[in-house]
Amino acid sequence: MNILTVYANPNPRSFCHAILEQFSRGLADAGHSNEVVDLYAMHFNPVLTPRDYPCWVDENFPLDTLRGMILESSGSAVQRFVLQRWLRAKDAAYLAKMIRKFRPRDVVEQQRKITAAQGLAIIFPVWFVGLPAILKGWIERVFTYSFAYSLKPEGWKGDIKGRVPLFKHEKALLISTTLFDEQAYNDGLREAMTRLIDDFGFRYPGVKKVEHVYFYSVGAVSVDIRRDYLHEAYRLGKEYCQP
Repeated sequence: MNILTVYANPNPRSFCHAILEQFSRGLADAGHSNEVVDLYAMHFNPVLTPRDYPCWVDENFPLDTLRGMILESSGSAVQRFVLQRWLRAKDAAYLAKMIRKFRPRDVVEQQRKITAAQGLAIIFPVWFVGLPAILKGWIERVFTYSFAYSLKPEGWKGDIKGRVPLFKHEKALLISTTLFDEQAYNDGLREAMTRLIDDFGFRYPGVKKVEHVYFYSVGAVSVDIRRDYLHEAYRLGKEYCQP
């Protein structure tokens, strides 16, 4: 299987990085191909800005909104007047195709990698009961409308049931290292992360199987337990395709 592993930790000597290494070794020993996207090493820009807007359109996008996006780029009143007249004869499909030519290259490249993968792995430390900012920004910029999901008419009216999944991946495996122990996650932290990250980030876009494994309190546990964590990371890679 072709796996895309997205890794988010700034410290190459961290235990999280050791987890990445063991997981990758397990994948290799099982015969899987694996491309690692190290967000910190590549200096990925996680900040979504107006330059990302072309990634969020397709021919089903509301026509008035598409016209408004183009008009925002106009300068003088004369330019705006000319654009308004020109836009009258253009349908949504034409405008969306034109706007999408200006998609940021870094986002297009990440979307290409995701499309080529059959399975995903996301490895990160839990910070503030969530994702590191660089990883959250990667999802915000890359898991766009028209790529990760689309919307039915009711979705455009605010009904979440109108969200249409577009991903076809067999599996997404999330691996997290944590500061706090398992009891803290049993008391509600895991439930919160499951809802916001696992469900909304990966199940809703259509990934068939989403699994989230936690290595708890890595800074406080014994050397033997950390060793067990590394063995488990290797197993997760080696048995990625197994139930």
